[in-house]
Formats: sequence, structure tokens, C-alpha cells
Amino acid sequence: MARSPRRDLLAGLTVAIVALPLALGFGVSSGLGAEAGLATAVVAGALAALFGGSNLQVSGPTGAMTVVLVPIVAEYGPGGVLTVGLMAGLLLIGLALLRAGRYMRYVPAPVVEGFTLGIACVIGLQQIPNALGVAKPEGEKVLLVAWRALTEFVAVPNWTVIGFTTGVAAVMLAGARWKPTIPFSIVAVIAATLIAQLFHLDTAAPIGDLPPGLPAPSLAFLDASAFGSLLAPAVAVAALAALESLLSATVADGMTVGQRHDPDKELFGQGVANLAAPLFGGVPATAAIARTAVNVRTGASSRLAALTHAAVLAVIVFAAAPLVSKIPLAALAGVLLATAIRMVEVGSLRAMAKATRSDAVVLVLTAAATLLLDLVYAVIIGLVVAGALALKAVASQARMEQVDFRPDLPGEHSDEEHALLAEHIVAYRIDGPLFFAGAHRFLLELSEVADVKVVILRMARVTTLDATGALVLKDAVEKLNRRGIAVMTSGIRPGQRQALDAVGALELLRLEGREYATTPEAIAGAREHLEQAGLLPRTHHRPHRIRKAAR
Repeated sequence: MARSPRRDLLAGLTVAIVALPLALGFGVSSGLGAEAGLATAVVAGALAALFGGSNLQVSGPTGAMTVVLVPIVAEYGPGGVLTVGLMAGLLLIGLALLRAGRYMRYVPAPVVEGFTLGIACVIGLQQIPNALGVAKPEGEKVLLVAWRALTEFVAVPNWTVIGFTTGVAAVMLAGARWKPTIPFSIVAVIAATLIAQLFHLDTAAPIGDLPPGLPAPSLAFLDASAFGSLLAPAVAVAALAALESLLSATVADGMTVGQRHDPDKELFGQGVANLAAPLFGGVPATAAIARTAVNVRTGASSRLAALTHAAVLAVIVFAAAPLVSKIPLAALAGVLLATAIRMVEVGSLRAMAKATRSDAVVLVLTAAATLLLDLVYAVIIGLVVAGALALKAVASQARMEQVDFRPDLPGEHSDEEHALLAEHIVAYRIDGPLFFAGAHRFLLELSEVADVKVVILRMARVTTLDATGALVLKDAVEKLNRRGIAVMTSGIRPGQRQALDAVGALELLRLEGREYATTPEAIAGAREHLEQAGLLPRTHHRPHRIRKAAR
């Protein structure tokens, strides 16, 4: 993508217009006020653009972060939130130094989609009090708070506020379909503010006074004694910031040609941004998928666009604070409701639900956990369930099949000789992974072998072998040996020898002289064993020389 400073400046201006009502709304929703949202958008937006790992990323306050912050504000107050942001910044820098960014690619798509759906529901429910014009009821669970707000509205309805909320949301949703390039959020908010002022609609409460500029940086909020109790919330905030930022950067890469982000540098940039934002009274920040998408669609090609977005918001903070303070809270609620609705990608959800039953289960569980518990638990639950289902699917691919060893039989043999060998020898080929998720099934199958004197295990097609698989193999060999059945192995790969050696399986096979490099050698060894046991007549001229596997 060719760089164009003019297009970057225009893209930054457009993103700033889109970001203004969102920054105000998320600041109000977090409980720290509109000024906190603006401070985050300016400070974190600039620093993340400078130090982050994506040229197109736009950072600031987000709905997902607001969802996490609301209970922290309720329990620890504004100072606690600022401290949590500072601690989260340090954790993010630590993750960057540990080069943890690369692991984002292992988060399954159903977890991301379920997470996004749950966040959209929570953001929408959080707006219910402002959308209905009632004071926010007590409580931390959004479902309970929304229900209490609804009952208060029914007792004393405020239709003016409802009109502002639904009007702004409708204009944004309809405008996005009609002319996606026009920032209808700011158009709707300006219209709602003008109507409230011209008609003196006092029932539509405004944001209230805003400071004319950013406050001086300060660490007065720090309380060292609270660090221990705030560690868990800080971990949650850092985890969310990392997840959402890297997801947003991945989305931005997918929307462009030739742009690729550095995940570890992105974590570092978000860490610096979250270290600085609390000093100016800002809430914890993360990259914003919606604003990043607007940035890309309007032609941004470098960090200049995100820096311009932060600079424009700074000018608004310093020059237009009195005007911004008159915006009705109901209008911001409408902006966030429309944002929540647009976060839900019906096509993606339908695709995930139809893909496989496992994907549908993971999506629904993650969304439900996001709504009923919290975001970090939701991601953990989604990852655990997705991992368990994936392990089940992988384990089911492992097979142990009895195979005819005639093609690998050394030399030429008559049908009578082959039948005699088949009476005493059985060969199994193990395909796929032999690990903890499915190894015990293999042991049960192998333990049922009967009426033979030698079992040959062909292991060249074993793709994965862990300690559990090695132990199961050792147990199977010992059980068969106790029943008088010798076990020969062939084709053990170099990468699997460490696990077998660690549990003693390799030593057991070596002591018995029953580990071979190839199947023909294992068959020759099996025949020699049967001859020594007197079950086969001795062959004086062997056509194939037995070669034991490297020890």
C-alpha cells in the first residue's frame, strides 16, 4: 500500500469524528466519566500508535474493556481503576518481553466470535439505564441492573429520553447501510444535542461539565497497600487488552495487502499506552476493532492516521469542552447500542454454528460465560472446551489395525509356511497420535490379543507420542510378556525415543532384543524367537539378515 500523508490525515480526521462519541460513551459507562474516556483516547491513542506493532491500529477506550471495568469501579473506586490500568501496562510490557504475542494465533475462531457476541450483549445491557433516563441501579451483574432500570422506567416513564436513544441508534444503523463512508454517529449526536438545546428538553440529562484540557500527570491515586487485592483485576485487564489488540491487528492485516503487524511490539505499545493513560485520569485502553476498520477503509497507510486521530481529539478537548458537555447521555447510549448491534456479525455466527457441533458448542458457551461471568473467564472456558473437543477429535483419529505381514515377510515362503507363521504372529499398524487423550483405548485393544506368540507393533506412522502414550506402550508390552506373548516393534522415530526412554519402555524392548528399524527385520526376529521356542522348524539358510535398531 503506497503511503499518502494527505490520505492519512483525512483518515485520522474521520476516525476522530467516529471515536469522539464512543470515547465519551465508554468513559461514562465505565463510571469514571466522559473526561476519562477522552483522556484515554488522546494519550493511549497517541502512544499506542507510536510504539505499537501495527501501522493501522487505532487504540482507546472500548466496550469490551468497559465491561471489565464496571465491577472494578464498584469495588475499588476510580483510584483502583487507575491503579489497575498502571499494573496492566506493566504486565503487557512483560508479555511483550516474553514474546507471548505469537500465541494469539492459537485462539479458535468460535471463541473469538462467542466472545464478541457476549461483549455486544453486555454493552447493550449496560446502556439500558441511560437509554431509559433512570439513575443506574445498584448491582454488578448487567442483567440485574438492566432489569431494575426497566422496572424504574415502567414506574416513571421518560419518553423523551427513549426518543433520543432510539433516534440516534436508528440514524446510525440506517446510515451505515445507506452511506457507509459518512460518520453518522457524530451527525446523530450533534442533531440530538441541538434538539435538546433548542427545545430546552431538561429531561434529557447532558454529560455535564468537562475540564478544558487534560489534567497534569499525577500518581496521587496510587495506594501501595492495595496492590495485592488489585493484582487479579490487573491480570484480567491485561489479558483482555492483549486479546482484543492482537485480534484487532489481525483483522486490520486481513483488510489490507502487504501490511503485517508485529504481535510482541503491539503488546509493548499497548503496555506503554496503559502505563501513561492513568497518569492523566484515563481508563485502561486497548485497540478498537471498529475504529481500526474505519481507519483502514478510509485509506490509512501509516501510523500518521492514528496519531492524527489522537491530535484531533486533543484539540476538541481543549477547544470544545463546553459544547461537548451539552451532549445528552441518551444520545451516547444510542451510539453504544448501535455499536453493540453492529458488532454482531450474523453471517459469521451462522457459519460457525453450521461448521461443526463442537464449534457451535464453543461459541454458545463463550458467549454465555461472557454475559453471565466475565470476559477473562469466558475466554478461559472457551479455550478449555475448544481444546478438549479438539483433543477428542484428534484422539479419535488414532487407529490400530491388524495388517497382513506377507508383503514384509523376508524371503520367499510357501502358503503352508505363511499359514504356520500366521498362527503364531500378529502384526498391528498404529496410525496417528498416541498420547494422553486416546492412549488407554489403545491399551485395551492390545490387551485383548490372544492365541498368538508374537505381536509386532509397526510404529512408523505414529505422529505424536507423549509420556502417557509411552507408559501405555510399556504397560501393554509387560502385560503381553506376562501372558507369554513376545512384543516386537519397528519404525520408532528418533523424535519419539526420548519419551519411550524416559519411562523405561525403550530399555525393556532393548533388553529383550525386540526393537527393530524395519518391519521385515521385526518379522525375521519374530521367526527366530519362534524357532528358539520350538514352535517353528529352524531355517539353516536365512535370506535376510536381522539388523537391530540403533541403540
